[in-house]
Amino acid sequence: MSERRDLEIIADLVPAGSRVLDLGCGTGELLAYLRDHKGCSGYGIELDDANVLACVQRGIDVIQLNLEDGLALFDDHSFDVVLQLDTLQHLRKTENMLRETARVGRIGIVSFPNFAHWANRLHVLRGRMPITRALPYQWYDTPNIRVGTYADFQLLAQRCGLAVTDSFGLQGGEVVRLWPNLRASVAVFRFGQR
Repeated sequence: MSERRDLEIIADLVPAGSRVLDLGCGTGELLAYLRDHKGCSGYGIELDDANVLACVQRGIDVIQLNLEDGLALFDDHSFDVVLQLDTLQHLRKTENMLRETARVGRIGIVSFPNFAHWANRLHVLRGRMPITRALPYQWYDTPNIRVGTYADFQLLAQRCGLAVTDSFGLQGGEVVRLWPNLRASVAVFRFGQR
């Protein structure tokens, strides 16, 4: 989540003063923004050593943890908001992590590269896997375990018993609500438990 406008759009979904858990928080950029601009507090979860160090240098409370191990160290509804931004496609236990996100937080916010974006479709139509800003890796050298689409997540949310309260796409720092499955390179969902 490096584009500043995308960060601000996601931050707008988080109520001021919230207690936030950011799963796969990277360098802690979003948590620092939420702390400084919205009075939020909370923790980041990160596996990468360099990112953990960057979080500490920003003054972000961070726990080094592999998300595949789950969130058993947190009680139900420990957080107002749980963020899972650009991490879903890296996880093997996707359904479990979505259920854990809903268990631990009152609100869950997920974003991931939308494989159904028209530019990706065009690459595939030409017989090649896409390399874009949202999917910047060669197919053989990607940290992504899977790719997903805006439309597919809606079905997964139902399967996991989640109530989607808002959804949209992001493209070039702009919110896309008209045909986001086709027109947006990033999918964003806000949800809670049913």
